[in-house]
Amino acid sequence: MYLGIDLGTSGLKLLLLDAAHHVHASVDAPLSLQRPHPTWSEQQPRDWWLALESAVAQLRAAAPHAWQQIRAIGLSGQMHGAVVLDHQSNVLRPAILWNDGRAEAQCTELERLVPNSRQITGNLAMPGFTAPKLLWLREHEPAVFEQISKVLLPKDWLRLQLTGESVSEMSDASGTLWLDVGQRCWSETMLTACGLDLSHMPRLVEGSQPSGTLLPTLARQWGLPQHVMVAGGGGDNAASAVGIGAVNPGQGFVSLGTSGVVFLVSDRYQPAPELAVHAFAHALPGRWHQMSVMLSAASAFGWVTRLTGTADEAQLSQQVADLSQSRRAAAPIFLPYLSGERTPHNNPKASGVFIGLRSDHTAADLGYAVMEGVSFGLMDGLRAMGQSGPSAQPLALVGGGARSDAWAQLLASGLGCPLQRCEGAHTAAALGAARLAWLADGGSVDQVCQSLPTERAFEPDTASAQLLSGRYPRYRALYPALTHLF
Repeated sequence: MYLGIDLGTSGLKLLLLDAAHHVHASVDAPLSLQRPHPTWSEQQPRDWWLALESAVAQLRAAAPHAWQQIRAIGLSGQMHGAVVLDHQSNVLRPAILWNDGRAEAQCTELERLVPNSRQITGNLAMPGFTAPKLLWLREHEPAVFEQISKVLLPKDWLRLQLTGESVSEMSDASGTLWLDVGQRCWSETMLTACGLDLSHMPRLVEGSQPSGTLLPTLARQWGLPQHVMVAGGGGDNAASAVGIGAVNPGQGFVSLGTSGVVFLVSDRYQPAPELAVHAFAHALPGRWHQMSVMLSAASAFGWVTRLTGTADEAQLSQQVADLSQSRRAAAPIFLPYLSGERTPHNNPKASGVFIGLRSDHTAADLGYAVMEGVSFGLMDGLRAMGQSGPSAQPLALVGGGARSDAWAQLLASGLGCPLQRCEGAHTAAALGAARLAWLADGGSVDQVCQSLPTERAFEPDTASAQLLSGRYPRYRALYPALTHLF
């Protein structure tokens, strides 16, 4: 048995996987975050540990026999968070999370200090990343900064509690702005710019390699065998990719979650920071990935559902599905920047816009416009990664918005590639963590990283593709025309 631990922002998930790819059980423990000031987002690391102990108790009760057969543990986690520790490994302050926006000024300062930072790290400096948070601490909490002995990412703090070892892995470390992503090692240049050095960093392994062994006292307390190995694991998106089997060049997924993601695997480092594309190391050796991120995806459809007074998203999705092609052609164009935008504009001031509204437009027309606008945003992301033409290579489709057949079909037609809605994709990160444990225990990539079963496949539709290709240039023209008005 292999245990996957996925430390998310709103909850922690455990999943038990056997060597026949059967998931025996999964359990969840909720988490909350604190916002002590506007734009701040923090969590107490001790709450992660309490959630883990709660989930362990649930899982032991749900699958006692399987629990006792665990051979290895894998970790997945929310990326970019800063956990700062003193020389005795005590937490010095609450962890600053990925969705914390306080360090905007420090991003500008970091890129001034290291003019070639984008080439080293493969990414723009953004407030969500870890390095600007440490610059903020040095400026605003100097007494804390002076005590820092180690900086760990959230899942790696859990690893320290599990194994006593300070270790990270390449995919999560890519989101710190301290990793030389092409060389897969810490960048002393980036660390020096933040007042840090290599001694402040954990040791690095690949996600599919062993990182340590479960502490004997913890193994006894949890009723586990001695010498349970803990694998490197992965950041949440990379772990999710391993969970759905996206590990080879050209494979990837599209996520219609609260935000929208296009994730593509590569066998080489391909930075494109000028278009706000993320270039990260994958959780497997010799592999990287590009990732475009838009900040409002399924959340935009939830917003228009509430705005129009429709009963629920499923009802509005059905109304959109029933629209004729002529009604779709006459719908407004929608810019989906309700929370600003990352790829390709990197503009927190960008706003949502409807253009072309008429008095005969209905809730269904607005619902279609939002689905289409989000699809256009994901098309922008694919284009930013140099993938603007049709492709026969299918991508997995995940996230809450993927439940809408109408949206899935629209997106397949817009992206110009088949989309496969996966079974069990909601546990992909925890499953990926368990698979990385299996790999570290000697499993092969071909054996372990199989694709999830397809619940339903969506092929590009010619009529929809033609409609979208006519409307997409109008969408593309709006942002540059309106930028000065945001």
